Amino acid sequence: MLQICTTDLHCGGGTVRVVRGDQLPVISGNSLLEKRNYFRDNLDYIRKFLLHEPRGHEDLYGIVVLESDDVTADVNLILLHNAGYGSMCGHGALAMGRFAVDTGIVRKPTSPETEVRLRCPCGIVRVFVQYENGRTGSSRFISVPSFVFARDVKASVQGYGDVTADVCYGGAFFVHVKASLLGLDVRTSSIDDLIRAGDAVTRVFKACVTVTHPDSPDLAFIVGTNLVDDNEDNPDVPTAMVCIFADKQVERSPCGSGSAARIAQLYERGHLKLGETRQIQGPTGDCFKTTPIKDVKYGEHNAVIVEVEGRAYYAGKAELILEEGDEIGKGFLLR
Repeated sequence: MLQICTTDLHCGGGTVRVVRGDQLPVISGNSLLEKRNYFRDNLDYIRKFLLHEPRGHEDLYGIVVLESDDVTADVNLILLHNAGYGSMCGHGALAMGRFAVDTGIVRKPTSPETEVRLRCPCGIVRVFVQYENGRTGSSRFISVPSFVFARDVKASVQGYGDVTADVCYGGAFFVHVKASLLGLDVRTSSIDDLIRAGDAVTRVFKACVTVTHPDSPDLAFIVGTNLVDDNEDNPDVPTAMVCIFADKQVERSPCGSGSAARIAQLYERGHLKLGETRQIQGPTGDCFKTTPIKDVKYGEHNAVIVEVEGRAYYAGKAELILEEGDEIGKGFLLR
């Protein structure tokens, strides 16, 4: 019998299921990427058990929390989604900030903010958690260097015609395309139509754009598509975005890594300057506050560091059980 205790949080409606790694079999590897690959190759049944039905659903995200093996990070994170493994999760980082302070992973929290250093596959992500009178509040994270990898890429997408998009990085690679080019509106079109379009765009651009990452080939893959609105210059109105990633998974929050990538795109194109803030709105209506704060060089790329702020909330705790002989209970998805 398999039994694992979990804590669920959500940020902007994007749920993350957090699991302490000391409940799991030994995860071997000298680096976080090696441990992620070991988990993928040997323990993928745990990902399905945690995220898939009958305990989860096709849009649930997960985090396995491992002890850090050096002083540069407070914890190591393996990131899970419906089709496999992520390199960065922004709403998960905001949630993990609260979780790390509240559960004593960070042993000496400080007011008015406590810093939590998360080692994600994409690198160290610094989260700053509001902390007053023993209580945690909103969080903000400082992104890894974010940049536009390819600009104005043109491709033919069946059912939508010729599409022009940018490929951008914010801890993960995304295609960024205006929904209006696909005959859609991110605020009013049905989620089914957005999923269909986002998945079609991702498949085509994966085939025609070969991404490379400055640090590791294990990070060089397009995870999905961010469908964005046409608002590039009006800071008084949030710019809306819906992220379709992995196997047609829908990000409920404004998508933290996608928001960093979106800000890199707007910054690269001259639509905002360092220190200027934009609100990015997700499909639930919740917004992340995003600000480019510093120019950096990342490999051959002119990149920018982005600050992303949001609020995570606890949603529940559970003990998940798989009884012997329960083949269906190992995990399934109907969609």
